Amino acid sequence: QVHLVESGGDLVQAGGSLRLSCAASGGTLSSYVMGWFRQAPGKKREFVGAIRRIGSTIYADSVKGRFTISRDNAQNTVSLQMNSLKPEDTAVYYCAAAELEFTTPSGYRYWGLGTQVTVSS
Repeated sequence: QVHLVESGGDLVQAGGSLRLSCAASGGTLSSYVMGWFRQAPGKKREFVGAIRRIGSTIYADSVKGRFTISRDNAQNTVSLQMNSLKPEDTAVYYCAAAELEFTTPSGYRYWGLGTQVTVSS
């Protein structure tokens, strides 16, 4: 059983940056595809991006060029660096672990509880 905990959420002004972290216990993150999702009030949970076992990454078009996912194998953490934040990036952000590469939430087996990111205009 992999236990995931996100941290780093905060209130930030538009144009600012935040770095979210996802720490794991009970499993090695490099053994999974690690995804980041977000959910705004009243909206479905949406794919933000993911890092594959080999370290390559994929991103949603809405965040491409602004967000970067990385993994620290020694610390067993995955990070989401968010730059040039926009008010529409406001959401609860979740990290999740999957056996295979998916861009839909249903493909992910393990989830954290999320961290709130609020971007003010």
